[in-house]
Amino acid sequence: MKNKPIHEFRLGAIKAAVWKNETETGARYNVTLCRIFKEGEAWKTTDSFGRDELLVVGKVADLAHTWIHQQEQEDSGKKQLTADKAETPLAQ
Repeated sequence: MKNKPIHEFRLGAIKAAVWKNETETGARYNVTLCRIFKEGEAWKTTDSFGRDELLVVGKVADLAHTWIHQQEQEDSGKKQLTADKAETPLAQ
């Protein structure tokens, strides 16, 4: 079974895919960037970008960066909530 990205951002032909990898120290996020194009009847991707696409690549990368930071904050909030529950004695 092929892994799928946890989230994607797309502006025009430029796409960022966010991948989540669980490690012993917590989640790690990676991003792949590509340009989508059609050759004949088939859709293809490339990791080559022209001059006029570079600002869009930057914007898509910025969106992915912001999303990852939000996920990391949510992840650390969940860890803190779990730790707080573990430390709180149950009511009798």
